Amino acid sequence: MVDKRGEYLITFVTAPNEEEAERLAEKTVSEGLAACCNIIPGVKSIYTWKGRVCKEGEVLCVFKTTGELFEKFKERVISLHSYEVPEVTAVEIKAGYKRYLDWIDEVTGKGSHGGGTGE
Repeated sequence: MVDKRGEYLITFVTAPNEEEAERLAEKTVSEGLAACCNIIPGVKSIYTWKGRVCKEGEVLCVFKTTGELFEKFKERVISLHSYEVPEVTAVEIKAGYKRYLDWIDEVTGKGSHGGGTGE
C-alpha cells in the first residue's frame, strides 16, 4: 500500500440537490472524515449514462481531507449517496497555507487532540 501520510486532498462529489449535498457534508465532517465541504449549487452536468447523453442540474461538493482518510471517506460517501455510481474523485493539494493544512489535520484527528470525532 502507498503511504498517504502528509498528503492533503480536495475531493469532488456531485449530488442531485442541496439537501443531499448538506447531508453528505454534515455526516462526513461530523465523523472526522473531511475537514470541511463547500457546497456549490447550480452546476450543469452533461454525461453519458447507460448509452445515452444526459443533461442534469446538480450540486457540487468540494471536500478537504487527507490521503490517509480518503478510502474511508469514499466508502462513507458511497454508502450515503443516492446515485448508483456517485462521483467521488480527488486531487492532491501540492501547496497550501501551513496553518490551514494544520487545521485539516486537527479536525480530522491527526492533530494533537487525537480524536477525529470532534471531542
